[in-house]
Parts: sequence; C-alpha cells; structure tokens
Amino acid sequence: MAEKAIVAENLTYIYDELVAVDHINFSIDEGEILGFLGPNGAGKTTTVKMLTGQLKPKEGIARLLGKDVAKHVEEIQDDIGVCFETTNLYEKMSAIENLNLFAKLFGVKDFDADASLVRVGLAGRGRDRVETYSKGMKQRLMVARSMVNRPRILFLDEPTAGLDPTSSEAILNIILEERDRGATIFLTTHDMLEADKLSNRVAFMNQGRIVALDTPMNLKQKYGKRALKASVALEGGRIEEREIELDSTTTPYSIHELFSKENVITVHSEEATLEDIFIKITGRGLVE
Repeated sequence: MAEKAIVAENLTYIYDELVAVDHINFSIDEGEILGFLGPNGAGKTTTVKMLTGQLKPKEGIARLLGKDVAKHVEEIQDDIGVCFETTNLYEKMSAIENLNLFAKLFGVKDFDADASLVRVGLAGRGRDRVETYSKGMKQRLMVARSMVNRPRILFLDEPTAGLDPTSSEAILNIILEERDRGATIFLTTHDMLEADKLSNRVAFMNQGRIVALDTPMNLKQKYGKRALKASVALEGGRIEEREIELDSTTTPYSIHELFSKENVITVHSEEATLEDIFIKITGRGLVE
C-alpha cells in the first residue's frame, strides 16, 4: 500500500476576518496526482502555501512525507518543487543561469540545464535573458525550475496557463512522466479537461471548503448523467436535436422509437463534465 505523501488535518487559515481555508481534511498517496479545483478565491493558493511552508496554519496540521510542515520547513524543501502561476524568476539572468542557480541551492550535481530546457520546449533560448521571454515561455521555465531537484512532491499552480496547445500538451506529458517516476503531483487548474485527463482524484474547493473529493469517474457516476444525442432530419431540410437519458428504465424503448420513427443523421453519447458536476454541487462556475 502506498504511503501518504501529503496529509491535511483540519487545515485552516484566516486573513483578518476572512476564513480562506476552513478546516479541510484530505490525504494524497505517493505517486498520485490530485487535481485541486475551484474558482478564484476558493482557497486553493492559500492551501498550497500552507502545504509548502509559506504560511503557518491558524489551526490544524499539514504533513508532507510524515513531517509537520510548520515544524520542519527547511527539511521538506529538498523534497518538493513548486511552480506558481505568478512567475518569480530572475529576469536579468538567462534561463540557464536561473536553473543553474537553483541546482546549486539544492546541491544538485551534474545538472544539465540545456536538457531541462529542451524538455519544456525552450531549446535554443537558454542563453537569452528571461526579461525577453513571453508569458508562456516564462511559465515553461517555471515548470523546468520546479523539477531541478527531482522532487518527491510537485506543486503545480495552473502550469499550462498562457501556453499554446502544443506547449500545453508537452507540459501535460511531463507531468505524467513525473508521476511515472514516482512523484506526487498537487495540481491546481481551471481546465477541467486537463484535470480529467491527468488526475487520479479531484477535489472541489468552494469558499474555503472541500465539497467533493473522488475519482473523476466516480463523480460523474454519482452526480452526472449520460445521454444519447442525435440530430434528426425533418421535412423542409430542418435539423432538430434529440436527447435520450441512458440510465433510465425507458432507455431501450426510447432508442428504438428514435431509430424506427426518425431520420437520424448523426448520433453520439455524452457524459457530464467535471465543470457540470462542480456547478451542480456548488451552484457556481470554476471561472468567475
């Protein structure tokens, strides 16, 4: 049985009178990807900051690899990598200099900065100053920097934000490679397709609380509905859409009626998305 890489017990943080994170509990196995989902202001970033030792919880405990983060901040730093959506690179330095500096801070020997840049799609730009980079290029460099020390736990906050589809796909593949290496991934994202594709489990965060935590498949089965959608041709060239719920006792009869009495042009199955389920549970969207 895999060990717990991350454990949050009653984790709470309050800004003045605002309860940003409200007594949340969860755990993540080693080698697991957890998608941490919610709209802006839901408490995701505050949670990450407590888990990485940047904020001390007002209540509760965060444990990484069995260690209380608040008491062992320096010890856990060697085992984690962090990539926030807001870049904090040394803009006057080159990409290679940025990576080599962090490799030196972590005591990583024989570090190959060029290979790291190739991996994130920045081949040939390593000697350029970071201030000349686009937002997407800086984001890719942040991802590369977070993996300098081959961390056991990787925190990724919107890692594909601002990237073109090709670059996004490259980063997603890297995340899966890191998971296959044995790393635990804590991923925050607004991209539901991305979360569905990558995550072993997803947690829905809303107003400081975790309102659902399960595998994407289990959430879809519990809260979503499957449907058959068809386009049918009518007289005069008009097209209308038909929808049949797939999990009803009348489903076989309805499908038979559709194909025996209608001129079906196209047909496809459809299931609820994570976005649909989040809205159903919370009454709000992920992007607000």
